[in-house]
Amino acid sequence: MKKLIIALVISCFALSSVAQHKKVNFSEAFKKENKGKFHVEVNEIKELLIIMQAITDFGLENDDMFEQKGKYYQDVIAHFKPFKNEPIIVKMDSLLKVTPLNYIFFTGNSKTYNFDGDTLTPDPFYLFPAQEVSKVKVEVNPITTYKTEIEAFAKKSEFRKFYKAHQAAYEGIYQDYQQKVNVQKQWKWLEKNFEAKTDCYVIYTSLLINGLNYTTGYDEGGFKLIEMILPPPTEAADKSEKANEAFNTRVMFTEIDHNYVGAPSKKHKADLEVALKDRDKWVNKKAYGTEYYPDGERVFNEYMTYAVFILYAQDNWKKDPQLLDEVEKEVIATMISRGFIKMSEFTAALKELRSENKKQKIDQLYPALIKWCAGQ
Repeated sequence: MKKLIIALVISCFALSSVAQHKKVNFSEAFKKENKGKFHVEVNEIKELLIIMQAITDFGLENDDMFEQKGKYYQDVIAHFKPFKNEPIIVKMDSLLKVTPLNYIFFTGNSKTYNFDGDTLTPDPFYLFPAQEVSKVKVEVNPITTYKTEIEAFAKKSEFRKFYKAHQAAYEGIYQDYQQKVNVQKQWKWLEKNFEAKTDCYVIYTSLLINGLNYTTGYDEGGFKLIEMILPPPTEAADKSEKANEAFNTRVMFTEIDHNYVGAPSKKHKADLEVALKDRDKWVNKKAYGTEYYPDGERVFNEYMTYAVFILYAQDNWKKDPQLLDEVEKEVIATMISRGFIKMSEFTAALKELRSENKKQKIDQLYPALIKWCAGQ
């Protein structure tokens, strides 16, 4: 289960960042060009950094973080593993062994630079996005720190040639997202059911991403952009087309909705800390990854994120009760295995409140749900 646990542990914490440095600087032209749109991208710098971390000793031993099946991974290993003893790879390995969150500090800041030939040049819009993750902070963009070494690795390994040669594989991911994950449907539902509004979604993906997915959001002069780092859509042979759609939707939805669930939680933070003060009632502290949810607000948000997906499933697949039942059971079992031991009861409470208050935004259900939590 380790792969699944890591897939879900990191998801919300990019949002907890309290930036001491300016994160982004979206121009009016940028806002106008991106408003109302969503993009899917295998970003070149991000792909370079993922590959570099995937060939570290840490990466080679962690198929939970890095997808190690398929032709693309074989191509990566054949091309880049001969360079695994380069000093920058050894350094990345040491950083990952300190904390896997360093993966986010590298990949989460990948948009801060672009290639100009063999040189990394600063991006005008993304300044320093990933600064704090689950109370772990960095004061300097690690790409800036290791810029010369990253440039040298890319040149020596002929990364840009590799990236260009695999454009067809990346295009296949874009097509899968269009066909198998209905982003617009999720976006519309969330904005109908929550008070929060978003102007743009960006999905960064890679054939090497497996379990460690995360999300963050920016609000620059009233322009709100949600950014997600996700694996490509999958298709299990033993699942129906609808079941595969439900799984792929869940992977994305439970990243997107952190950006909607978290806002009203902040308004009720004090009440949440009191309501969920008895941690043993809510979390199996022996479960791997629960240490990333150290307070009542974060525990509540994780429960809420997946329970809200069940509300979405009720609306989206209400004509298929068998699928709906399977989705709910799978979500509850997954959460309990991760240590969120009251997922069944929490889901039932939210469903009941939703049924009794169908015309209200989900934000408005928080006080009653928090009161229920306090009574447990």
